[in-house]
Amino acid sequence: MTDLTSLTLAEAREGLAKKSFTSLELTDAHLTAIDQAQALNAYVLTTHDRAREMARAADERIGKGEGAPLNGIPLGIKDLFATEGIRTTACSKILGNFVPPYESTVTSQLWRDGAVLLGKLNNDEFAMGSSNETSCFGPVVNPWRRAGDATALVPGGSSGGSAAAVAANLCLGATATDTGGSIRQPASFAGIVGIKPTYGRCSRWGIVAFASSLDQAGPVAKTVRDAAILMRSMSGHDPKDTTSVNVPVPDFEAAVGKSVKGMKIGIPKEYRLDGMPGEINKLWAQGAEWLKAAGAELVEVSLPHTKYALPAYYIVAPAEASSNLARYDGVRYGLREQGRNIVDMYENTRAAGFGAEVRRRVMIGTYVLSAGYYDAYYLRAQKVRTLIKKDFEDCFAKGVQAILTPATPSAAFGVGEKGKADPVEMYLNDIFTVTVNMAGLPGIAVPAGTDAQGLPLGLQLIGRPFDEETLFSLGEVIEQAAGRFSPKRWW
Repeated sequence: MTDLTSLTLAEAREGLAKKSFTSLELTDAHLTAIDQAQALNAYVLTTHDRAREMARAADERIGKGEGAPLNGIPLGIKDLFATEGIRTTACSKILGNFVPPYESTVTSQLWRDGAVLLGKLNNDEFAMGSSNETSCFGPVVNPWRRAGDATALVPGGSSGGSAAAVAANLCLGATATDTGGSIRQPASFAGIVGIKPTYGRCSRWGIVAFASSLDQAGPVAKTVRDAAILMRSMSGHDPKDTTSVNVPVPDFEAAVGKSVKGMKIGIPKEYRLDGMPGEINKLWAQGAEWLKAAGAELVEVSLPHTKYALPAYYIVAPAEASSNLARYDGVRYGLREQGRNIVDMYENTRAAGFGAEVRRRVMIGTYVLSAGYYDAYYLRAQKVRTLIKKDFEDCFAKGVQAILTPATPSAAFGVGEKGKADPVEMYLNDIFTVTVNMAGLPGIAVPAGTDAQGLPLGLQLIGRPFDEETLFSLGEVIEQAAGRFSPKRWW
């Protein structure tokens, strides 16, 4: 029998349906792989007993002929999603050993569809980071290495545990969240597929909040088809989330393999940055050629406000974070540090509980929302956001169905290499991804090649609101042309 962990989600689904193996065998194979991959630090909690219990229940359903879209499929869950009765910390000391008495909507839908929970995945603390180095559980290590070099590389962030686990075959797919690129950038660094759906497509209820107007849940998976399968289960209207949009959930998988002939694809001139590595430019041109060969029409488009996206994002996101993180005060749950009085207790708890990056963003956010600065910073950033959204609307109004860009400005870098002296150096990793969150649009990252050192590089496709199907069709073209990429096992 082939190694069960090397199967794609679609292949595993087929194997389970044919009874070639059981969900328990599939789950045990993944649990063993997780136990042997401690060097990656992808999981912060492995739920061996719960996983086997869920797998046995799935096998019973399969035996009775009761179908469910994800019956018996083992998944990893980012530690930002509340899981009832299972520790959820957002990888922050301030949540301590918090065990939620409720389940997030997205994960409850995955369990409804028969999936199996392998455990909770590492992420940047409160999803604040681009490298998965800010987690209180320590950094995640990318399963990829530079050719002939044993330097530990970052998997990207904040969904670094999710990306590393999928790339290293430690789950068949994983949940992730994207506030400024936290699905697409790690997917690109790990050589896998990640899609950030349209804002409002997936419920945010039960997901630890970072920036409420930007956060969106989505899947990371080995292939475009796998991502489409997962997204169908994760999507849907939720009355508990006021930002959830009541639109029908299409069969995303049906879009995979559809013809892209005649589709108009925009190439934004503003994404050609000074100093961008030649291999990123080359990859971008190659991706455009693949789409052209499949019958798509390429047109140059302009997104003139792109240059303001990153500074505007780093005002809006910290402002919302400072508001959302005010609830962590040592009173209701999580960590509590003692003090002489209540104010002292608040200050001691937040100082001890939040890591350096979270404290930095909370302070920036509090500053831009304070009296005298609100109009100068926050209000102005929101106006810029409206202009960024209008740039995309103007493109789509001219018949452009998707926009092709690089996913990241480079391949994965070494642990500890960036952001120590200058945090802005780390923030620049989000240069190609933040516009999508600011405009609330869907974006997919698909592996498209490797750099000179053998590390994976991804391309990004940005779509119209609630038109993820087009992204799956186009993403499949790139995937078929580029092939799939897997790291050599060293862990």
